[in-house]
Amino acid sequence: MPIFIVYVILLVCSLPIARSANALSAHEIMQKVQDRDDGNNEASKMEMILINKKGNKRVRKISSFAKDIGKDTVRLHFFLHPADVKNTGFLTYDYGDPEREDDQWLYLPALYKTKRIATNMKRSSFMGSDLTYADMTSRVLDDYEFKIIKENEIKGEKVWMILASPNKKAIHETGYTKSILFIRQDNFVVLRAIHWLNKGGKLKYYDVKKLELIDNIWVATETHISIRKGKKKLHKTILQLYDIKFNQKFDKNLFTIRQLENGLKGYFQ
Repeated sequence: MPIFIVYVILLVCSLPIARSANALSAHEIMQKVQDRDDGNNEASKMEMILINKKGNKRVRKISSFAKDIGKDTVRLHFFLHPADVKNTGFLTYDYGDPEREDDQWLYLPALYKTKRIATNMKRSSFMGSDLTYADMTSRVLDDYEFKIIKENEIKGEKVWMILASPNKKAIHETGYTKSILFIRQDNFVVLRAIHWLNKGGKLKYYDVKKLELIDNIWVATETHISIRKGKKKLHKTILQLYDIKFNQKFDKNLFTIRQLENGLKGYFQ
């Protein structure tokens, strides 16, 4: 998928960092982040809470399924609530081959139509949230240069602060000109991040509020994502995961455009 809140960043970007000869490089840390066990055959529920700058809230409920097929990961999301988005479906093929572009499809029940998400659409908002379609797949590490800025602590846990500088391809796909990532040192979970958007001087903040160990797998069960310009918060999305189950008995035939258009019929209610 898968994503923090710090206000004084620019001052530390130029600080030197002392590292031992056997310390991990920034790229090695990011590889461990990407290789971290995130489970297989997962089913979960999610509440997506959208909050505008006036504080008005909209709540959406989603059923999600994911499966590893070799080096690839497939994910399927169905919106359950409210009525105006019910039965909307989203299917992602996140390929392990870095040379292959990930595939994404969105099913719109009001139009009885499935559309493929083109590369130039991946910077767009995903269903009105502060996530984009690009945020719904993993990054190609070779599209970035990584640099350890310093070590720090978040809620008593040691983290690396890593600057991620994307190439032109990644900027075009994500809309982020650079990012600061806060990675927990004992489990390689990204706890926070800041993304610089390439339009309008805006920043996107990602903050894991709750991290739980479920079946020996670390899961961010509550995440806050917000868009800010200066001191103004323009929008916020809260993701709350629950009813998380791994090693479920569904096969790859669930992750098809046909099932995307059929919704939960024949599988789950």
